[in-house]
Amino acid sequence: MALQLTPFIMLDGSAEEAIRFYEEALHGKLVFKQTFGEGPEDHDNPLPAHTKDRIAHSVLKIEDAELMCCDIVPGEPLHQGNQVTICLTASDADQAEQLFNALQEGGQVETPLAETYFSPVYGVVTDKFGVTFLVFTKRQR
Repeated sequence: MALQLTPFIMLDGSAEEAIRFYEEALHGKLVFKQTFGEGPEDHDNPLPAHTKDRIAHSVLKIEDAELMCCDIVPGEPLHQGNQVTICLTASDADQAEQLFNALQEGGQVETPLAETYFSPVYGVVTDKFGVTFLVFTKRQR
């Protein structure tokens, strides 16, 4: 039996912007997107018109991995912070630097890219959506 773990980012109204950002920064390809308005309507609890364009679910394909992203239903709690941290393992230092630089746009560098005892290039960046990424490069044997 195979197990797949998929990072799932939940935002409060900025999922559409995040999708476009991750498509560019991580060279992702959007393979699925559905808004709340495109889903089945709950006649007992109808959604306000301004929430129908929010993203109910999306899937981005990033090389062999997937990243899911959505908006919360207005009124549901959202706890921002580093509950979800995504480790990006780059194939080399150049790729690590490219990813790190793209993700820091509008965000904050937590740990600058540098050589460490466990990685030739490692850094931590929190992007403009509050998602923390560990950018890691494996040592060559």
